[in-house]
Amino acid sequence: MSDPRIIPVEPETATVEAIAPFGTLVEAGEDGTPFGPADARLELGQGTPRLYIMRLHKRPMLVRGITRHTRVTQCLAATMGGEWFIGLAPAGDPDLPGAKPDPAAIRIFRIPGDKALALHRGTWHAGPFFEAETQDFLNLELSDTNEVDHHTVRLDAEFGIAFAITP
Repeated sequence: MSDPRIIPVEPETATVEAIAPFGTLVEAGEDGTPFGPADARLELGQGTPRLYIMRLHKRPMLVRGITRHTRVTQCLAATMGGEWFIGLAPAGDPDLPGAKPDPAAIRIFRIPGDKALALHRGTWHAGPFFEAETQDFLNLELSDTNEVDHHTVRLDAEFGIAFAITP
């Protein structure tokens, strides 16, 4: 395999509108606010929900592959308020086995540390990426997501490209 063509990408700042095709950008609201359009719609009924804090270590900000989970929505939030980055592509039909993302549809977002991200079921995602040495994230998915619902496409092998995040 030859080296992939590296495409530099300056992340766009996540907004509610920009994230909408991929999920929900969850922002702080006053306690007691009723459930409404600013809240994430979660799909956790195909297994046992799991909420945990995952510790990630710094790695190159290079998107070589992209993953989706077809059985569950996934929620991510930095625990210490650190800014982070994620690559996203539309889910397409999450029930279509063997589906691949459209590389031209991949967008890289800068997520402020005071926001959470709830991905629609099947949304393609790469990351989180960050500049700190380590970063902890709240992660809500199913207990077996990483064993039985982890569908990855290698962008470098399938399409000969990778995206370099330039913060």
